[in-house]
Amino acid sequence: MGVPGSNPGATGEPQGPVMDVDEADRALARLCAEHEAIETSLLALQDHAGRRLLEGAELTGVTKSRWAATEEVIGFLWTCFDACTATLDRARELRSRRRWPTDGELAELTALVREAGVVLPPSGDPALAGDAPEPGERMTLRTAIDRMNSGYAQALEVVVAAEAVWSALPARIDMLSAELRRTRSLAHSVGVRPGEHPAGDRLERITDELTALRAEVVSDPLAYWTPARGSSAPGGGRPDTTRYDREARALEDVRREIEAVLDVRQDAEQRLHRLRDVLSRADRTLTEARQARGEVLAKIAASEVPAVSGPPTALHEQLSTAASYRRHGQWHRLSPLLDSLEQRAEDELLRARESLTAVTAPLAVRAELRGRLDACKARLARQGLAGDPLLAERYDTARRMLWSAPCDLRAAERAVLRYQEAAAEALVPRRRRPEE
Repeated sequence: MGVPGSNPGATGEPQGPVMDVDEADRALARLCAEHEAIETSLLALQDHAGRRLLEGAELTGVTKSRWAATEEVIGFLWTCFDACTATLDRARELRSRRRWPTDGELAELTALVREAGVVLPPSGDPALAGDAPEPGERMTLRTAIDRMNSGYAQALEVVVAAEAVWSALPARIDMLSAELRRTRSLAHSVGVRPGEHPAGDRLERITDELTALRAEVVSDPLAYWTPARGSSAPGGGRPDTTRYDREARALEDVRREIEAVLDVRQDAEQRLHRLRDVLSRADRTLTEARQARGEVLAKIAASEVPAVSGPPTALHEQLSTAASYRRHGQWHRLSPLLDSLEQRAEDELLRARESLTAVTAPLAVRAELRGRLDACKARLARQGLAGDPLLAERYDTARRMLWSAPCDLRAAERAVLRYQEAAAEALVPRRRRPEE
């Protein structure tokens, strides 16, 4: 019994050799496993945070056009998946009729599995990177699975890249904007205003640029994505921070210029105020580092997480001494003390930031290991090896380690390496023995 409207190659009259029972069972099992893996990937893509953000955003530019094309790709993926499901259901039903199929059933099963047994409906044919089949065209299960894998990688690349930009750049722009507001306030306090001082004009330009940059990043994140050279894994790349970095440097230059004005126009009280601000930022950073350390210790089984020191008590005491010098007019003592405290306070802030970076490093390592694990799995899936029992076992072992709390990073890294080594062996064709 053939598929309605099918060509001779899909009706039980295979164009090539007919499979025997064992060949048919192996081929059907392999295709079913790949089909299940694709279903898992499509469901994960459906629930991906980046995809939900793209669906709800007001997009422009590159992102708008690429997301429109990606939505068509995703629609094609589900259409093709449904068509594959129907073909596999037909093949499984045919195989389950009896233990030893008849010659006719084997011929029909061969046609379904090896030949053009997948039929796309005429309405489910968006352009898949310029290589989609014509409406209603037939294809083999192997071709359909390969095209779904290719389309999935394209869609995931867009989704992952957009989410990466949205996760990185707007937050950094907001932090820089907060620093900009503090600098503007300080500038106004010393008379540095637009139209009256070049630094004031530059602050206005930086404000306008950051506002425009944030709006563009939110509406067109893919315009700020730089793919990694030579990387075939979806999401390989980084956000393009060129404009952000330029404005950050410009703001830092203005900030130094305003501080020079302060040195000329302000008295010791203002220098004391800046000192208090720097030490306060250092204290807040150390507090954040201590909180982050507790989170890391709860999530990462790593005894080498560095301890976080307490607030710089000695500096605070010397700052009180400097304030006392100012109140009593002891300027000959205050000036050298302020010079020393300003440099030491900056060093303390830098140390606090380095401490925060150091205690959160294990979380970055865990994220990197997770990325390596998923990238390796995606590569195996594209090669049709994701269903290998050894690979699946090693993947599950590594994943349990990386998603458990606390996570043993050393053991997890070894598990990821074992998985990658097994994957490398599976991807390299075995040499034939001489007798073969």
